[in-house]
Amino acid sequence: MATWQVSVLTIFPEMFPGPLGLSLAGKALEKGIWSLEVLDIRDFARDKHRSVDDTPFGGGAGMVMRPDVIDQALAAVETRPGPVVYLSPRGRLLDQALVRELAAQAGLKLLCGRYEGVDQRALEARNVSEVSVGDYVLSGGETAAQVLLDAVLRLRPGVMGNQESLAEESFERGLLEYPLYTRPADWNGRAVPEALLSGHHEKIRLWRQRQAEEITRQRRPDLWARYRGGKSED
Repeated sequence: MATWQVSVLTIFPEMFPGPLGLSLAGKALEKGIWSLEVLDIRDFARDKHRSVDDTPFGGGAGMVMRPDVIDQALAAVETRPGPVVYLSPRGRLLDQALVRELAAQAGLKLLCGRYEGVDQRALEARNVSEVSVGDYVLSGGETAAQVLLDAVLRLRPGVMGNQESLAEESFERGLLEYPLYTRPADWNGRAVPEALLSGHHEKIRLWRQRQAEEITRQRRPDLWARYRGGKSED
């Protein structure tokens, strides 16, 4: 199986692999199932101060990452496999469908912005896609990149020990996951649901399906509406 290659462009290379070097992703990294290349954007600056940003045209607070520096950094990974993704709050919202799309790519190149963001011209010149990990603001793209990679790597062959468990997780079927239980069967007077102790596979399946549907209906009406084909509740 060919190694799945990830390239990350950042001004904080020491943040990687971070949590991606642990647990299942970390073991897969050690085994060569995926590889991580981290490039310091400051290495592509043109002055002695290694400046990567400047004041925005039109005024305003904060700084903007320069198009010439970003372009040179992206040029360095141009031949690497996969699309370039810029982690940005204005990008396409990361959901499980997008995670599956990204996991199917030949590799990934992630651009981590800082300050107020990246000059638009560099994004357009390099045909960069934008992805958001949620409707909130982070200090930079590095933690967002780690979230994206954590979600994507789990779907890559050889990373997860039990591929069957992926199909039961939240969002894979359009529903939140059903409640989980383990030993002891009675804990502080709280018993495990009888259906799960029955040994009857169909009863267990139906119980889990009903629980997943009810939890989704209560907690995420947006997901519930999509699951029901966009029909509103009576």
